[in-house]
Amino acid sequence: MNKKEIELLLSDELSELFSSYKEEDIKRKFANIASKIVDSVNGSIKPKDNEESLKLFIEAKRIEGCSERSLNYYRTTLNLVFKSVEKEYFCINTEDLRAFLSNHKEKNNVSKVTIDNIRRIISTYFSWLENEDYISKSPCRRIHKVRTGKSVKEIYSEETIELLKLSATNKRNLAIIELLISTGIRVGELIKLNIADIDFENKEFIVLGKGNKQRKVYFDAKTKIHLKQYLNSRKDNNEALFVSLLSPYDRLQISGVEIMLRKIGKKIGIDKVHPHKFRRTLATKAIDKGMPIEQVQHLLGHSKIDTTLEYAMVDDANVKISHKKYLE
Repeated sequence: MNKKEIELLLSDELSELFSSYKEEDIKRKFANIASKIVDSVNGSIKPKDNEESLKLFIEAKRIEGCSERSLNYYRTTLNLVFKSVEKEYFCINTEDLRAFLSNHKEKNNVSKVTIDNIRRIISTYFSWLENEDYISKSPCRRIHKVRTGKSVKEIYSEETIELLKLSATNKRNLAIIELLISTGIRVGELIKLNIADIDFENKEFIVLGKGNKQRKVYFDAKTKIHLKQYLNSRKDNNEALFVSLLSPYDRLQISGVEIMLRKIGKKIGIDKVHPHKFRRTLATKAIDKGMPIEQVQHLLGHSKIDTTLEYAMVDDANVKISHKKYLE
């Protein structure tokens, strides 16, 4: 008899034996005993509690190449689950997780997209526990993807882009906007760049994207000019491509870029100016001008082409022209 068969047998017998009890702590205690018996038979040691299991899970995801930002998201989300459910991982069932997702959505009034992101994290964690033989079966198996529907993603118009550039109050901010427009790189990739990374002669550089994947990125002549003007104006010795405006001129962080863009947006009366929107704008513009979708995928560093298609918004005017050309 293998480990899973022993664990299922013990779990069924214990559940039947204590089915008349309502005290959750008694059931939890005996489930823990069953788990320890199985471990002793098979010579394995399971994490003793949620804290230990989470630590092992995060270590496993770090080895797989997840960024620290993603790891923090995993950690924060799962700790939220543990705090709400108030059970150890080996006692959590499907009903517990459904109740958590439903209550979290109602209490915090979050979108279906957010709930599905949380569901994916929970599912990843419990699938890992199952694969490691720490639990017999993931309680998330019967919780399916949340139907979120398709929403039209906004992009920046040519006029908005020009207004943003004209409203940049210094050479650094203008260089950042030009680089985001020209390359479509992620803000997390932008803040990691060093001056030495930039090949000005060939107007290109290599970024370290998600999953520590490297890709080559290209920029235009206008971006080259503004980058050089910004770098020539600097008086610090920091290796970072973009630094804070005030001493000690530390490397610029994601929050610094986001705050800067929001301020410029408010100045010209545009809400929700965000660095990621430049990325969608580039994808839409590239596809609109006939760039093959596979090349756009490579340019943006997407592992799946479906992600690229979700980023890009087809121009309605061009759809109308194509309709007249092919269908009328």
